[in-house]
Amino acid sequence: MAIFDISNQQLLRRQGDEQILIQPWGKDGLRVRVTRNANLDTDQDWALLPQPTDAQAEVRRVKTKPSNKKQLASAGNPGEDAPLVEEENAAAITNGRLTAFVDRHGYISFRNQRGEELLREYVRNRSDLSEYSVPLAMKARHLLPHSGTDDYRLIMSFEAYDNEKLYGMGQYQEDRLNLKGAKLELAQRNSQISSPFLVSSRGYGFLWNNPAVGDVTFARNVTRWTARSTRQIDYWICAGDTPAEIEEAYAGVTGTVPMMRDDLMGFWQCKLRYRTQDELLGVVREHKRRGLPLDAIVIDFFHWTMQGDWEFDSIDWPDPEAMVEELNAAGVNLVVSVWPTVDVRSKNFPELAENGYLIRNDRGGLLTSLFMGDVTLWDALNPGARDFIWRICKKNYYDKGIKLFWLDSAEPIYNNQHIDNLHYHMGPALQNSNSYPLYFAKAFYDGLAAEGEQDIMCLIRCGWAGSQRYGALVWSGDIHSSFKSMRQQITAGINAGMAGLPWWTTDIGSFLAGFPAHDDFRELLVRWFAWGCFQPVMRLHGDRLPYKDPEPLYRNGVEQFGTGAENEVWSFGDDNYEILKKYLFLRESLKPYIHDLMKAAHEKGTPVMRPLFYEFPDDPAAWDIDETYMFGPDILVAPVYEAGVATRSVYLPAGETWRESSTGQLHDGGQWVTAHAPLDVIPLFVRRDAVGLPI
Repeated sequence: MAIFDISNQQLLRRQGDEQILIQPWGKDGLRVRVTRNANLDTDQDWALLPQPTDAQAEVRRVKTKPSNKKQLASAGNPGEDAPLVEEENAAAITNGRLTAFVDRHGYISFRNQRGEELLREYVRNRSDLSEYSVPLAMKARHLLPHSGTDDYRLIMSFEAYDNEKLYGMGQYQEDRLNLKGAKLELAQRNSQISSPFLVSSRGYGFLWNNPAVGDVTFARNVTRWTARSTRQIDYWICAGDTPAEIEEAYAGVTGTVPMMRDDLMGFWQCKLRYRTQDELLGVVREHKRRGLPLDAIVIDFFHWTMQGDWEFDSIDWPDPEAMVEELNAAGVNLVVSVWPTVDVRSKNFPELAENGYLIRNDRGGLLTSLFMGDVTLWDALNPGARDFIWRICKKNYYDKGIKLFWLDSAEPIYNNQHIDNLHYHMGPALQNSNSYPLYFAKAFYDGLAAEGEQDIMCLIRCGWAGSQRYGALVWSGDIHSSFKSMRQQITAGINAGMAGLPWWTTDIGSFLAGFPAHDDFRELLVRWFAWGCFQPVMRLHGDRLPYKDPEPLYRNGVEQFGTGAENEVWSFGDDNYEILKKYLFLRESLKPYIHDLMKAAHEKGTPVMRPLFYEFPDDPAAWDIDETYMFGPDILVAPVYEAGVATRSVYLPAGETWRESSTGQLHDGGQWVTAHAPLDVIPLFVRRDAVGLPI
């Protein structure tokens, strides 16, 4: 017999060794946790902010139609008009527009304020006469014990729905915006961000609030979430009538980005790598000599003495304070790369090891990574390690005037095939590793905040649900220089925004295998640069070829990473320079508009890059557009992602009249048009009534 406790603004069901806890969490949202252990873990909120102290819910027993033969016979009427009777051990909990029902068998379903089903557990194990009565013995919830432990392999299944569309989940290298039919790995990798929040066209948002390694399958017949090792089921769901309402509800329970500083909304210059202080300052001076706008310049990795020292090599960077002073006078912010790798010869290695501040192997030696030396990784899930890393970086960077950090390799970079052998302060890597980038960002956010800094931002190569509240500016990783890759990044950026990560960017021109002297790469870079003008952050970066250093370099026995070819806006030919310069100044002129977009992201969690349906949810066609998006409420952006073309087909959402920026021509919405797109033009369409835009 199941036992329900419906007190204290929550619904708790116990039957056998299983416990289900459902609580109100934020606006129109509920948090669901299930375990087979003796006690539910209610101490760890993972991606969620703590439960609001004013959380309110209506919790009640519910009346249902008869669900077995005995009740049907006593009711005397087996039809749809059968009288409602009290069904033993069934209950419901309502928070705003969302209601969860737990029936007598323990199955959970969710409905909105109109009584419409949003989502229900996968049911193929019923013996009553309900519509789900089939004797397949397939349950929705499987917590399968790992022998001798209190850990489980988890399988959680929900029903699939015809015509449902799903968006978000972070960043995956795919062409499709709608994730229905996709199988996604729930693991962090270079160029893959697992941030498991989705928005459904059925009117709900769903957060898989579990940092364990696993996967999710959005099949036609079932939606199935798995974790290779975990303690319990934990997810959050909300109801909303529009995608914007769902996104805002999610931001309410996981946090929003800080307000982006106005002096970071323009152009960022970067390459792999500026090797010396003189080289970097020379680039900034040339920008200023040419009268070009520049908000930030980035010092990439291997500026340090050794991995894990987190300090400048004084040979190449002799006077960081003077460098920062000159940059500040020029109005340019400096961003410095910090990696999580620690060479065993690093001056900080002994203290990190002694205090248990390193990720460790359960079996075998100490090393957890091999990158340019014998290295291991610091444990961002350890609060003591976070304090230690910030203390070192404060001394060697912040105290020299550097307030912006690039947290690279934040997955972190180890062999995912061996992840079952790794252990963090908070437990096995299989159970925790997806949250590593969140805690990496938190270390620097907390450190900067303690110094009185506001509007904090860190460029970071990965993120998890909730990373946004720690100022995470994610980017799409070390992608290949090709039009195919560019096409994938458009989708990746839109879905990252829908997953609650509104600060997103790419390496303009991409990272790998770009040759600045080659015409085919120059065409790609020009197209990408124009698109970069309409990303949340506009940043030129890449590992350009050929390298200036033909042979490996060593200093004091430490291998030094080489220096790539030129990657400045004047490096790709005079004709192309004029095009790039046009978009540099266009970005500057867009700053007042971008300020408003960043304010909305900060206050409500609104994506900066929005799918068309975000602004036009009543247009069915808008839900199927993968490679065009809204940059804020008024600008429709259609990047050109093919070589050798001068036009692009663009869908314009219904219910609006659109002005084509390059021609001034007006178009009615609800149709496909052929946009003007020579090399110097990115197709842009503006709402006819929009005012104050420089396009």
